Amino acid sequence: MQKKLSEMSLEELWRLFPIFLVEHQFNWKQWYFEEKAILQHILTSIPVKRISHIGSTAVSNIWAKPIVDILVEVANDAAFTAIKKLLMNSGYLCMNQNNKRMSFNKGYTESGFAEKVFHIHIRVVGDNDELYFRDYLMEYPEVAKEYEKLKLALWKKYEYHRDGYTEGKTEFIAKLTLQAKTHYGNRYS
Repeated sequence: MQKKLSEMSLEELWRLFPIFLVEHQFNWKQWYFEEKAILQHILTSIPVKRISHIGSTAVSNIWAKPIVDILVEVANDAAFTAIKKLLMNSGYLCMNQNNKRMSFNKGYTESGFAEKVFHIHIRVVGDNDELYFRDYLMEYPEVAKEYEKLKLALWKKYEYHRDGYTEGKTEFIAKLTLQAKTHYGNRYS
């Protein structure tokens, strides 16, 4: 009998859902638009300010984990309880939550990844550094290739250790995000 995801240890989850990268897939953009429409339908009663495609799948021509990241910005955190209920009732898994952020997954099964996998990031408007990072990578392809090179180097080292993979990218992302915010000013205020 297979264990439920909620019964698995972190190590078991990392084995079932390893880090792997693939060349950019142009269908990711379509997956984003389809999922955005689903989210808009689910969250019709919520004051959503912006829904954006973020992460490496939003940047053409770099390798990425085949997981579409979506940022949902809401007016304030007062709606978090309602959002959590709506998303969980619609099949999303709440992966973590604090009083300023929530994240949900869709496409994680007891057998591994589904064909389409999503990470939904719920934030208050303005908590959107990922938009600046994404735009900078899109505007400067040579920088995007540097990021890709870093991710490819981390992939095999941390294939079964998601936290290590994420931590390995943190300094690069923080530095570039600061550059991007200086470059773009108040683009997403």
